[in-house]
Amino acid sequence: MILPLDYFQQEDILKLGQDLLGKYLMTEIDGELTGGMIVEVEAYRGPEDRASHAWNNRRTKRTEAMYRIGGTCYVYCCYGIHALFNIVTHQADIPHALLIRAIQPEIGIEVMLKRRKKPTLNRTIAGGPGSLTQALGIKLSHSGFLLRCPPIWVEDRGICLTPANILSSPRIGIDYAGEDALLPWRYRIKNNPWTSLPN
Repeated sequence: MILPLDYFQQEDILKLGQDLLGKYLMTEIDGELTGGMIVEVEAYRGPEDRASHAWNNRRTKRTEAMYRIGGTCYVYCCYGIHALFNIVTHQADIPHALLIRAIQPEIGIEVMLKRRKKPTLNRTIAGGPGSLTQALGIKLSHSGFLLRCPPIWVEDRGICLTPANILSSPRIGIDYAGEDALLPWRYRIKNNPWTSLPN
């Protein structure tokens, strides 16, 4: 079942981030179907979160997608190289977003291997936000798209996780955020071999 947009418009981004684990991120790009189970996310709760691009209600051409309704794609360039995929949550003008850090590849594996220029399937295919977008064919041009149909959508395939199955830890690469860098807003499926490497 494709998740409706109102699923992403829940107020509690931390609860939503944990609930998103076990859902399936899917793409159909250039006629190729790819996807897998979401196994790791990070929550960014702008404008009070100093790690968020929308901290202190900062609003730029790049971050404009963060101010749209929940269920909007926010894709940005990191280090001038990697396109990172986020799902905007909550209502319009409340810039919360979930960075999808890793999936367990399951659909279109041969296509993902080709996109990643990898000979065999392992954690590096989609275990990290830059690897994930490359494997799924997600580009900066997809920022602003709605998650309701191709090219990008999220499915519920009936996988339910208990709190005991979810690990919470600080987010990665946000030392500039001061005390907010210590917030345990990185969520992973416990003992899943497809998450990105620990910090």
